[in-house]
Amino acid sequence: MKNKIRFGILSTAKIAREKVIPALQSAKFCTIEAIASRNSEQAKQTAALLGIAKAYDSYEALLADPDIDAVYIPLPNHLHVPWSIKALEANKHVLCEKPIALTASEAKTLETIAAKKPELKIMEAFMYRFHPQWQRTLELVQDGAIGDLKTVQSFFSYYNADEQNIRNKKEMGGGGLMDIGCYCVSLSRWLFAEEPLSIFGQVELDPILQTDRLTSGVLQFRKGTASFTCSTQLMSYQRVNILGTTGRIEIEIPFNAPPLQETRIWLHTSAGTDEMIFAAVDQYSIQADLFSKAILDHTAVPTGLSDASNNMLVIDAVFHSAKENRTVYLNQ
Repeated sequence: MKNKIRFGILSTAKIAREKVIPALQSAKFCTIEAIASRNSEQAKQTAALLGIAKAYDSYEALLADPDIDAVYIPLPNHLHVPWSIKALEANKHVLCEKPIALTASEAKTLETIAAKKPELKIMEAFMYRFHPQWQRTLELVQDGAIGDLKTVQSFFSYYNADEQNIRNKKEMGGGGLMDIGCYCVSLSRWLFAEEPLSIFGQVELDPILQTDRLTSGVLQFRKGTASFTCSTQLMSYQRVNILGTTGRIEIEIPFNAPPLQETRIWLHTSAGTDEMIFAAVDQYSIQADLFSKAILDHTAVPTGLSDASNNMLVIDAVFHSAKENRTVYLNQ
């Protein structure tokens, strides 16, 4: 019986080369059989460097390969939905980088198309959720270790003002909220286990790039609030604080936890501080195995497309709120 999913990689993007491909290659339930680039030489060089058997000079050629079961899509944001749809049409399972789409409407379109092929698995690659530090954090919140969850504060920034970088190209879905703020939105919705009722956002645009370089948002949930700031032009920093009526959880490296380094979270209560240390793991490998197991076992993926669509709905609302300088109410 087949016990491994055969992946093809659509693009030689940096995140694929440096993070996801090595993670997939070290995972238990998948292998990488092919990689594609519109630059034939780039595809061949990357395949040779990373020990991938097949190199294709077009994404279409890879999708036509009958030996490929699933694809990983690390393309620029504006290509996520078009190539996810093409992959589904080619009867391939899809693991697509975040954010799943440029807008909630586009995400809904993908969700509708995917629903017509229920035998195929498709998932947005929010890898942070599968790291043991986050799994433990969720358990602590659900078990009442901090009392009633009341507010979540998150911060994520780096500095990159390169005009040629795809993260700074507006037409490709660049900017801070789409690139890293999406994590802040995602974790808040995940921890509260509900959708926000209203959103208020503030955005500072780069005067040349016209992408958001400093964005903050406040999400009002039925049970509490979440606030975040993300930036593409500040000193690199990330931190998450989760506060309840009787305690607080702090996550030191919440998003890009290093695969070769221990991570730490702290539980602060009236009894003192409990430091929890987690062994080094590759959260991309864990994600790949969970996705692959869903395919092999014919079970649901850990995070469905409805979650991806709802995340985009909040991102849309942050931009809309900032543009009109008012609170945006969802489902009204």
